[in-house]
Amino acid sequence: MRALAAAMFFAMLPAAMAATITVHVANIDPKGGELHVALYTEQQWPDNDAKPLVDSIVPAVAPQTTVVMKDVPPGTYGIKTFQDVNKNGEFDQNVIGLPLERYGFSRDARPFLSAPGFNKAKFSVPDGPIELIIHLQ
Repeated sequence: MRALAAAMFFAMLPAAMAATITVHVANIDPKGGELHVALYTEQQWPDNDAKPLVDSIVPAVAPQTTVVMKDVPPGTYGIKTFQDVNKNGEFDQNVIGLPLERYGFSRDARPFLSAPGFNKAKFSVPDGPIELIIHLQ
């Protein structure tokens, strides 16, 4: 009986130790399209081909779109986001690599010749809800 009670306790533990992140993304282009919001760990951050921990794609609605990420374990993360106006699933750039679509990072980290490092974009997620705002550039 004790083993069953312990198993039930540990089965419920992950749900109790999960957070909800509400991300408000401002400066949405009125042209619409889709908003891609991806949550990364420090290890995933520098790899542009890494699969994010959470990836949300929602309709982009000006002037601000809200995305809710549920069941995120407490920890330290960074968010990369972009508005995919033409809905091709890619962050479009011109031939020299300059962005053709609006983009942003958690803590409104600013890029300099490339995406900002994780330390500029990182934020802590406690056990419970958290709200962030990201302004697209």
